[in-house]
Amino acid sequence: MNRRNFVTRMAGSGLLVATAMAAGCTTTGSSDSKDAAARRQEIDAGADGALNRLFTSVNGSRELADKAQGILVFPRVLAGGLVIGGEYGDGVLRSKGANVGYYRTLAASFGLTAGGQSRSVIIMFMTPEAYNKFLQAKGWTAGVDASVALAKVGANGKVDTVTGQQPVIGFVQTNAGLMFDVSLDGSKISKLDL
Repeated sequence: MNRRNFVTRMAGSGLLVATAMAAGCTTTGSSDSKDAAARRQEIDAGADGALNRLFTSVNGSRELADKAQGILVFPRVLAGGLVIGGEYGDGVLRSKGANVGYYRTLAASFGLTAGGQSRSVIIMFMTPEAYNKFLQAKGWTAGVDASVALAKVGANGKVDTVTGQQPVIGFVQTNAGLMFDVSLDGSKISKLDL
């Protein structure tokens, strides 16, 4: 196979994967209340599990959560693609232990992308200003509407003090643990009608 055909086929495969992921991200307005209730319950259970994993694996994370004005938890963000990639996931916003609303995160990437993975993303709004700005936005984009400081763990195994002073703090974790070499910039977050 010559180089031109190979590149064309690879680009076409990437586009196909991105299209399939985007199709999986659509919602319909005709879901009945039983389906919506089941979906909310599924997201809530996943969020509980993601927070428990965070609290048991990262010292100081529970204390940050207790101080946060709101915590946005995406228990399962799926990422994948070939050349052109994307990621999406549904989550819940909680404030002082109560659910405030349900949200979806979407992001696209271009370049050397191959394969897929699942991870959880937790975003803590530490100041009233950052939290209110998120609530008032029709669509919120990490890195545009606010910088999200990815949590760093110090030599003592606790979240470092510089991270704890940021207005918006993000945690990204897989089954293997906390991820440090990722960016949430460009992730678009919008409210779901659930």
